[in-house]
Amino acid sequence: MTQRYKFNWDLLGDIAEGRPNLGPMVRTEIYRLMQFSFRDVLEQTYGTEAADKLFYQAGLLAGKQFYQNVMKAAAAFNDFSDFIKTFQSTLAEKGIGILRIEAADHARGRYVLSIAEDLDCAGLPELDYEICVYDEGFIAGIFASYTGREYTVKEVDCWCTGDRTCRFVAEVAAANKLAGQPADRREV
Repeated sequence: MTQRYKFNWDLLGDIAEGRPNLGPMVRTEIYRLMQFSFRDVLEQTYGTEAADKLFYQAGLLAGKQFYQNVMKAAAAFNDFSDFIKTFQSTLAEKGIGILRIEAADHARGRYVLSIAEDLDCAGLPELDYEICVYDEGFIAGIFASYTGREYTVKEVDCWCTGDRTCRFVAEVAAANKLAGQPADRREV
């Protein structure tokens, strides 16, 4: 299969050169317009389950690229605390959300984290389901890039289910647990 639009960080372009008057910022509703129109078309074409899977995979790719090109470029990590501080500061700086680690079990590779003022959903109407599938993949990509282990991430609370913060559980993927992989860091 040939691929015309294989992602690489250079596709984001030189914003300063290309948008000298408008700059790097865009209103949240415009970002959401693109995201939810993609979701609608994907869901109509492939069904809900497949659309969610594609959103998760896109988030995973974005998380790995974000880690490599933004977080790792910003700081060296001496330990998990440095990693989380950089994760928090870059999410806030980029206007993505306010990250908080609520529980950390390093031995099991299990973390509970919340993101307030989430770019994808804060302020949306209440629904009866969580919608931050892209965020799940994004977080999984960042944790995988830092630890060198694959993670699965599941949203358990969402603005759209009546909570006022999005809460996620990140866990080392089952295959990694069985293989007993060390928590070594690796390049993406």
